[in-house]
Amino acid sequence: MTATDAEIIERSRREPESFAEIFDRHAPHIHRYLARRLGREAADDAVAETFLAAFDKRERYDRGRPDARPWLYGIATNVAGGHRRAEARRFGARPHPVDAHDHADRVAADVTARSLRAQLTAALGALSPGDRDVLLLIAWEQLAYEEVASALDIPVGTVRSRLNRARRLVREALGATSTTDTIEELLNNGQHQAR
Repeated sequence: MTATDAEIIERSRREPESFAEIFDRHAPHIHRYLARRLGREAADDAVAETFLAAFDKRERYDRGRPDARPWLYGIATNVAGGHRRAEARRFGARPHPVDAHDHADRVAADVTARSLRAQLTAALGALSPGDRDVLLLIAWEQLAYEEVASALDIPVGTVRSRLNRARRLVREALGATSTTDTIEELLNNGQHQAR
């Protein structure tokens, strides 16, 4: 039977080297998230910062949570917060290829994404850091509201209100015809490449 993250973290208190199992399990996901936020080059260092901070905080890990992924996303989000200026530059520079089955759909989606990229970049940059963090954890990492709440150490109600506000503000910036599905499609457009 495979040990839970909580069990591994508990064991790492006695055997620090066992924390490497947490890194092996979750580093690819955390790296993908940080590469989207900061760029590939900065993500390598940010992943190291994230897992170093997690290792240092392992004594305080809530052993009632078998999955450490939301906790790690919270730490990674804080690390990304230290890189906000680089993040703002990255939003305008990210390519937006589409993962679609049909070439015509891919081309149409790419044209739409490119035409709205400047507006989307401005809208994301205008969001408060808290609203942006919630929106990106849900849109990019597909975390559940409860996982985002755990990651950011905020109530689920706050996650819901921040997500609602972020979607509304982005929708307004993109024009009244933009739907929530269109917004999330644009956010996800091209993100598969960063995985």
